[in-house]
Parts: sequence; structure tokens; C-alpha cells
Amino acid sequence: MSETGSHDGAGTGAEGGAVRGEARGTAPVPLSVLDLVTVGDGSTASASLATSVELSRLAERRGYHRHWVAEHHSMPGVASSSPAVILAHLAAHTRRVRLGSGGVMLPNHAPLVIAEQFGTLEALAPGRIDLGLGRAPGTDGATAAALRRTDRLNEGADDFPEQLSELTRFLDDAFPDGHPYARIHAVPGPVQGPKGRPPVWLLGSSGFSARLAGLLGLPFAFAHHFSARNTVPALDLYRSSFRPSAVLDAPYALIGVAALAADEEAEARRQVLTGAVSMLRLRTGRPGLVPTPADAEAAARGFTPAEREFVDDWLGNIVHGTPDRVRTGLDELRKRTGADELMITANAHGGAARLRSYELIADAYGLPELD
Repeated sequence: MSETGSHDGAGTGAEGGAVRGEARGTAPVPLSVLDLVTVGDGSTASASLATSVELSRLAERRGYHRHWVAEHHSMPGVASSSPAVILAHLAAHTRRVRLGSGGVMLPNHAPLVIAEQFGTLEALAPGRIDLGLGRAPGTDGATAAALRRTDRLNEGADDFPEQLSELTRFLDDAFPDGHPYARIHAVPGPVQGPKGRPPVWLLGSSGFSARLAGLLGLPFAFAHHFSARNTVPALDLYRSSFRPSAVLDAPYALIGVAALAADEEAEARRQVLTGAVSMLRLRTGRPGLVPTPADAEAAARGFTPAEREFVDDWLGNIVHGTPDRVRTGLDELRKRTGADELMITANAHGGAARLRSYELIADAYGLPELD
């Protein structure tokens, strides 16, 4: 299915079928990329953003379906605070791969602003933009308060369905007569010409967005990479709550998966340890740049029992190893969850290791080189 219509869900069952016949080798479902634009110790945000451009080109060349970036704030090791800006840059360097937010944290923003930003992106890259939305702040409480200019943070999350409805009406230019916003137009947008706008996805790591996505008949993306225990329950809730809509006839669920392939097992382990140590430091109030493999190994030698347990648990949810082992792990995860699409995030210190991982995974699935 084409993904350019005003209610065309990026990830409908029909669309997934079209992708399956589109030079994807032997991958059983579409494979996509989740890019956190990580910044390694000794590197810079500029270098990480340059890697994102390389990754987007690689994704396009090797037949990955989407390249999404996620909104995070006040995290030294992550350079993706402004998804719309990054996506505009990626759009200028690619021609086919779908680009989107995984996601924009809607309570941090006025819905009209997001409608304008993604209307602009749709005008820059027609038919290639996805608008993935979450309700978490993507940061700590103090930073969220600074973003939202309020300390009533739960209010934003609780109002998410209303914010979503307002955003959708701005995207569709569809406020009813008599509404205070009826004469306001999000531009670029439908008021200027053909009706076409980015499809909306709901993102989540628990049951709230799963159920809401099902009730609204929207595609759903679940954050398995950091909430693995909730994956199957959330997908079950999404599917049981699903109501057909103008967007989807049947449920369509994508899951984010942490995975990293390397030529040798030991090297894959060294690389994923850098991301695990970075997450440990973030969770214990010591955020920083992603450590080098050598520094991560040195830190691991001094772990307390609690730190060791955290890192081992974190690594247990990352599919890593040689390409064949990663493919086996991804296939097993897909079968267990019934996911319609796998969105792979490869967190490591250096851009070269991440790029190599996506190349090796494409090779493992026999994805061909595209022009």
C-alpha cells in the first residue's frame, strides 16, 4: 500500500505485504532502524550526526524500511533532542527510506507546533515521513519541567488523548465549525493543496498507549529494547483492543529491538557492554558520554553486586553476537511476539561498530544491495 494518503497508516497489513515483495531477501518481516544518535567518549555530536546520515544511506541501500530517531533531552551521550531537525537533514541525503520519529514526546510540545514541523517534513520528503508519538518526557523531571514551563508533569501525560486528538485535527485541517481553532491552519498542510500528511503511530512501553492505539485503530510501536517484560502483554492488549479504522483494517505492531552483530562473538560483547555501562550510569544519576570498550571493561571489573545484576539483566535483552546468531535471535523474538516489523537499535561507543552491525544483519538476511 502506498503511504502517501491522508489516512494511510505507515505499517498497515497491506503495506507490510507490499514491502515483503520488495527485494527484502529472506527477512520474514520488514527490518527498520531506530537511531539514538549516541555520542561516544572522545567523539562529538557533529560526528554522531554525520554517522546518522551514513546510517540512513546504508538503510536505504540495504533495504531497511524505516529510519526513526527518538527525542531525548539533557543526556550527554545522546544527540537527538530535536527529531524534526535531524529528519530534515536525513531527508536531504536520502531518496526512498521512510524517516520518522520514534518518537516525539507530545506532552513536551504544543500540538500545532508538531503539526507544522511534520507538515514541513512531509513537504520536503512527500510520502516518506512517519510521526511516532509518545507521552513520556524523554528525560528527568526537572528537565521536563523546563521544557514544559510547568512542574505539573502528570497533567501532560494524563491529557495525552486530548493532545493527540488536537494534533490529528491540525494535521487533517479538520476542526469543526464553531471550534476556537477552526480558522487556524497548520502549514504546510492540507489547506494549501492535496490532502496528504504523515501517518501517526503511537509508541509505548506499557499498556496505556497499547490500548489507546488499539481503540483508535492506529499502528503501534512497543519499546521492547528497554521494557522487554511488558512486550507480550502490551501487544496482546493492543490486538484485543483493536478496532478497524480509516487507517488500518487489522493491527500492525512494530517492536524496538536492541541488537548488535560483529564479526566475532567477543567483539559484539565488548561493543554492547559500552551501552550497558552507559545505561547503568544514567539510571544511577551519572549520565555521560558512551564509554569506550576499554573503559567499559574497566568499569565492569569494579561493579558492585547490584550493578553487575543490572548490567547482566540489560545485556540479556540485547540480541548480540555473530550475524547468524543475531538473525536467529531476531527470528525467535519475532515468532514469540508476533511482531509485524522489527526496528533495530544498535547502541555502542563508535559509529563504525553500529554501521558494521546493520551491514552484517542485512547480509545475514540476504538483503540485496539496492541502487
